[in-house]
Amino acid sequence: MAGIAVLLALALVAGLVTAVVVVRRPWPQTSGEIELSGLEGEVEVVRDDAGIPQVYADSMHDLMMAQGFVHAQDRFFEMDVRRHATAGRLSELFGEDGLESDLVVRTLGWRQVAEQELTMLRPATRSALDAYAEGVNAWLAGRSTSEMALEYSLLGITGLDYTPEKWSAVDSIAWLKAMAWDLRGNLEEEIGRALTAAAVGTEASAELYPSYPFEKHAPIVEQGGLLGDVFDQDVEPSGSDLLRRPAPGGRRTVAALAGVRSVLSGVPALLGSGDGIGSNSWVVDGEHTATGAPILANDPHLGISLPGVWTQVGLHCRTVSTECPMDVAGFSFSGVPGVVIGHNADIAWGFTNLGPDVTDLYVERVSGDTWQSGRKELPLTTRDETIEVRDGDPVDITVRSTDHGPLLTDLVDLDEELDAVDLADDDGLVEQADDVARADTAAPGDGWDVGVSLAWTALQPHPTADALLALDMASDWESFRAALSDFAVPGQNVVYADREGHIGYQATGLVPIRRAGNDGRTPAAGWEPDTAWTGRFVPYDALPNVLDPESGIIATANQAVIDPRRYPPHLTDDWDQGYRSTRINELLDADDELSVAKMGAIQLDDWSAIGEALTPYLLEVDLPRGYYSDGQRLLRSWNYRQGADSAAAAYFNVVWRQVLERTFADELPAALEPDGGDRWFTVVARILRRASSHWWDDVETDDVVEDRDDILREAMIAARDELTARQSPNADEWTWGALHELELRSATLGESGIGIVERLFNRGGWEVGGGGSLVDATGWDAREGYDVVTAPSMRMVVPMDDLDAATWINLTGVSGHAFHPHYTDQTDKWARGETLPWAFSEDAVQDAGEDVLTLTPGS
Repeated sequence: MAGIAVLLALALVAGLVTAVVVVRRPWPQTSGEIELSGLEGEVEVVRDDAGIPQVYADSMHDLMMAQGFVHAQDRFFEMDVRRHATAGRLSELFGEDGLESDLVVRTLGWRQVAEQELTMLRPATRSALDAYAEGVNAWLAGRSTSEMALEYSLLGITGLDYTPEKWSAVDSIAWLKAMAWDLRGNLEEEIGRALTAAAVGTEASAELYPSYPFEKHAPIVEQGGLLGDVFDQDVEPSGSDLLRRPAPGGRRTVAALAGVRSVLSGVPALLGSGDGIGSNSWVVDGEHTATGAPILANDPHLGISLPGVWTQVGLHCRTVSTECPMDVAGFSFSGVPGVVIGHNADIAWGFTNLGPDVTDLYVERVSGDTWQSGRKELPLTTRDETIEVRDGDPVDITVRSTDHGPLLTDLVDLDEELDAVDLADDDGLVEQADDVARADTAAPGDGWDVGVSLAWTALQPHPTADALLALDMASDWESFRAALSDFAVPGQNVVYADREGHIGYQATGLVPIRRAGNDGRTPAAGWEPDTAWTGRFVPYDALPNVLDPESGIIATANQAVIDPRRYPPHLTDDWDQGYRSTRINELLDADDELSVAKMGAIQLDDWSAIGEALTPYLLEVDLPRGYYSDGQRLLRSWNYRQGADSAAAAYFNVVWRQVLERTFADELPAALEPDGGDRWFTVVARILRRASSHWWDDVETDDVVEDRDDILREAMIAARDELTARQSPNADEWTWGALHELELRSATLGESGIGIVERLFNRGGWEVGGGGSLVDATGWDAREGYDVVTAPSMRMVVPMDDLDAATWINLTGVSGHAFHPHYTDQTDKWARGETLPWAFSEDAVQDAGEDVLTLTPGS
């Protein structure tokens, strides 16, 4: 009977999707008139041939309400899934498949924090959020779910009886928690250091987590320092180093951390996660441009999804005034009012992830309802949560917290994790195996269990939503910096340009000040009071910032913000290693006639730093003539560029993956094997100079000690065989793009496991160039294959002398409706490196307009 039911469901799905009327029913009306109850006046929505809406209104209320209506038209299902994810309620829609994520999100309490943040917002921000929600709800009113999204129709066939709730301001704010989570900084590195040390020892682990190479890759800010509690770009101070203390060890601790790592991976990456998450942004002053005016560029590197993370929009008060001050266009999040990245009539701005260390894991001693702090036993705080599960019983959990944060190990099966623990027999780790007590801290009694708690700045309410809308209405450097003062999480690098010719940079974020016992690099001993946060944060005015640097160039690509020798506050140790930023600076510095087109070309730069470092060694390897030396022949004339049609790039990247596997997989657990990102660029570049480094030896071969050339030879031979099997025996027919494909997948029904359903929502087959840690950062994971997993989620270039000459492109399109003309219409251009014209002035918008929708006040 179950099999018949499945076949019947598939037949119904097949019949449903062939019905054009069902597919098209949710598509938005984009011309004519619609009455909206609650509007104060008439609103005009002008869409160009890419479906990008530009909204014109006479009041902030109407502008925000219209944006909510338009976002719902294009992307309500995405918005609804996002709010379920951020509230820990995915299980209500998707059953047990959503439970793993819900357990973590409920434990962290994202929704509760968002509710607290709502009460902290300025009245103008609260009004904008409420008006936006009013617009979403006006779109929802009177619509059946089949008129909202094809996904609801398919879920209905599976038995889901569901009516979406009204949208609320908290739904919008909670999305900022997801943004903060995906860009949370060095939590993965913190766990990774501890687990790597357990696997190979602390000395070997340190080689795999290299310090930032300041001597090779300049930080963002190269001048200034603290003058009291204020950053001054003209002072020359000296800095100091933090005390470093080893992490707690032992089998139970390692098992707990491994379990926490696994549990956290269950939260869907709504923006993306992993080594490829980053961004490029830069700005140059008029001395470097053909027109004498600043130009700003930005391309955030995030996870790939369908629909894409961003949706483009313009928001214009017909008459700009103190009552209606908005005239802005750029990239927005569906579900959140305003523009996140873009420009208004006076300034432009771009974001890259600063990645400050705003999370700390604490290994706790827990017994019953208490935890240890110093010589005291303190009560755990608790709250109860009930998770409703579609087609299943509700799941009740009790969230327990220490003063540091919630206990994530309450979600871990510690006995199961213990079975998988394999510790290195050095540094005293094995001797501590089942003892979580430290010799210098007397335990108050026997029977302590291991717990792991999380301290995270995003769990402390802060009015970040104020910053987003204030930024949209900033008009100069002072108001720009004032707007960003409330931007708490995630910490960002923000570049700036204005119509007066100024350029600037501001670091943002709530960065904790730690006590001496905790440097944030590895999990800390929670029972030791000197590891706790002080409760203070680096003052906003003390964060690095610079206006009009002498160089006339500011480039940020997730590299170090500033040399710690001149800046004592600890931001993080886990910067991107700086390969992208150095390349960008070189390209910008080489041209004093930069234009919009040249800036766009830099965004597409596919030169490989690891290609330059590794290739000379590959060319020295002695290979059999003919078949196995064909790839080596390609490398002899390779220019280190990774275009989609490059045979040499295809061969090099397969060799690179083989080198990583053959060098490190014999000693590292599968979860810690190299992903091939910027950290591994540095690690491999350093050991290449040491032909007999212990890393080259394969510990699984008892009678042989391999050296560098042995591993490189094996990797090159294996790569030749792999490419023969994958593409062609003729090396000249290989292409990097055929390996490095972009597949866009819906995170919900696109992962259903039912082929016919997945084909409805997923799109793919784009062969692209670039690669991980290149300027054209189409990242791939060497543990999985060569397919793109992170990418520039959009690209924009803004010349400040002519805003109508700006360009932009989105990874997908503005629509979230499968089969809609604007579902993936921008992807083809994106993959070819093309952009769209970005009209801003009213005349230019009207000239580019294809459809005009008028929203009128309802009776």
